[in-house]
Amino acid sequence: MAKKRPQSKAGKQQLKDGDIPVVGAREPCPCGSGRRYKACHGRAAAQAVTELVQRPFEGLSGECDWIALRELVPAATVELTLKGGLPEGVPSVTLATVLPMAWPALRRDDGSILLALQNDTSSGDLSRDLADTLQRALEAEPGSPVAARRVPADGPRLQDVLDLGAAFEPVVHPGFEFWIPDAENATPEVSASLERANAAAIPTTLLSGVDAAYWCETPEKNHLRWVMPHPEEQLLDALARLHAAGASSLGEGTRLVGSFRAHGLMVPVWDLPVAMGAEDCEKPAAQFAERLAEALVSDAPLTGEERRARGGLTNRQVTLS
Repeated sequence: MAKKRPQSKAGKQQLKDGDIPVVGAREPCPCGSGRRYKACHGRAAAQAVTELVQRPFEGLSGECDWIALRELVPAATVELTLKGGLPEGVPSVTLATVLPMAWPALRRDDGSILLALQNDTSSGDLSRDLADTLQRALEAEPGSPVAARRVPADGPRLQDVLDLGAAFEPVVHPGFEFWIPDAENATPEVSASLERANAAAIPTTLLSGVDAAYWCETPEKNHLRWVMPHPEEQLLDALARLHAAGASSLGEGTRLVGSFRAHGLMVPVWDLPVAMGAEDCEKPAAQFAERLAEALVSDAPLTGEERRARGGLTNRQVTLS
């Protein structure tokens, strides 16, 4: 019995890497190799998509506030400015902390867009995920939400689609009523989602005298969470100098208790007395900012006491992302 000749692949067009589209993981790879996509060019694409970007908001105006709205603030909005201006039929693009039903984005009936920041994302680059959602929202029909999807590894990032020179000015809200311009016509599902979100929201206020510092109220004590742009090692040294000198608090009854790590930056956290409101934090925070600026420029070796203080602060770090 004659042996079957191996099928020739000479007639198949071999695609260049840049021309290979994304297909299902179990489908044949479009390059013509005969292997499944996940075992061929899909492997590199998957690695590119899942590789973690440590500072996804780096280069954006208001990087510290982007992080705060992503990780710390329940209800807030920011008007976004696109490169080249708004497309026809889109009166505004607004970043929101969260949206009803956990929608990644929503194109309202009037064509305006709400883009959610706190949703789970499919890749390791939050900036690319958000840019993809935004682009799809711009193309969506008015009155429709935008669903989540796997993001192409070579897609644009927020840094590519937003005007980097425009101001980033968060507006913190006491609740999520900004979801519904006409509450009387809201669906029962959206109304129920609004009620649940409002019940879980922690009262939060953005301080006006310093950047990216957010006061919040909890039942037992209040807190100040302050996202800072400085390199972590430099900031830890500066905080250690102040802590060892007894100058790291915001006044009587307050205490620097540790910090969060979030999206490549540090977020020092202070415990505050229940009676200390957001307005009461303004002057002490401004004074602390002056002390911190002086400590940041010092290049003297840490003393033994400062090293111990630094070790304590390092042990009280919690990574959020």
